[in-house]
Amino acid sequence: MKFEGLPRGVWALGFVSLFMDISSEMVHSLLPVFFVSVIGLSYTAVGLIEGIAQAIALITKMFSGALSDVLRRRKLLAVIGYGLAAVTKPIFALASTATLVVAARFADRLGKGIRGAPRDALIADITPEAVRGASYGLRQSLDSVGAFVGPLIAIGLMALLANDIRGVFWFALIPAAISVLILIFFVHEPKRDDAGGEAKSPVRARDIGQLGSEYWVTVAISAVLMLA
Repeated sequence: MKFEGLPRGVWALGFVSLFMDISSEMVHSLLPVFFVSVIGLSYTAVGLIEGIAQAIALITKMFSGALSDVLRRRKLLAVIGYGLAAVTKPIFALASTATLVVAARFADRLGKGIRGAPRDALIADITPEAVRGASYGLRQSLDSVGAFVGPLIAIGLMALLANDIRGVFWFALIPAAISVLILIFFVHEPKRDDAGGEAKSPVRARDIGQLGSEYWVTVAISAVLMLA
């Protein structure tokens, strides 16, 4: 896959994903241990919390995409989503009660849901159709690199900090802040005329029946894979 000639905004969004995923995985790779050994939650409670957190992200993503179509402010929603995720990092480090940690976890996933669809729509807005696939591929590739590097950094910091999980959470704030700053200063939303004209109405209930069988097969396969 060739990435030459892609808009700078796409590269910027790719690095936004890279740094935020590094930060998120530094935290998420240690959260189960933190929940059980530090906060004192049961394994059942941890599983329930993670299930609800993922549901929050997925449900929010459905509405954030439609909202970005109405507002035509995709970058604003992306900044809110990434910013919310960044703010949760010091909360994890400071939290001493289950309530605060769980609230931070839910807020983190809420941020993920808010930013996902508007960010992908923004990529479509700023990318010529001929290289749109490569643009999505670049962003996903950098996202995957972040997901791989994040836990490795967490392991190294745990060794350096004598297993101080809270210390790792504080370090996770650094790549999260870098991610938000890149988004604010290096990603520019196109003018409304360049982004597809007037805003469209959000998806309505009656539109669901018009979705083809291929769509529902894809959804079913994704749902089964998510169970794993």
